[in-house]
Amino acid sequence: MISYTLRCHKGHEFEGWFRDSAAFDEQSVAGHLGCAVCDSMRIEKAIMAPAVSGTKKSARAKAAEARQLRQFATGLRKYVQENADYVGPNFADEARKIHYGETPDRHIYGEATFEEAKELAEEGVDVAALPPDPEGAN
Repeated sequence: MISYTLRCHKGHEFEGWFRDSAAFDEQSVAGHLGCAVCDSMRIEKAIMAPAVSGTKKSARAKAAEARQLRQFATGLRKYVQENADYVGPNFADEARKIHYGETPDRHIYGEATFEEAKELAEEGVDVAALPPDPEGAN
């Protein structure tokens, strides 16, 4: 995996993770990249400095990193909400039905307890927690 700092034509910066550098190019050409802030599809790689271990981050760098993380989390949550079916508290049951072929394969999201998520993972069901909704945290 490779991480790029990306920028839309309006100047919003965010982070994107790709299988390799060719994956960025493929997704960009196909129009699969969008800004988490303004939904712009005009995305480019921002100039990035190499990571150097052992250096202290300035307060400005820490704030920028936190802002990028919030933007990424917002974009991820928005993508899932727009491209998956909400199944609410029935998430664990629906995920199992999909995994075991009892219902058609589709992307879903909903609520599960930590214990339910742990059991799903132990069964080999692919699950991941969504980042918290920054708007709901205020």
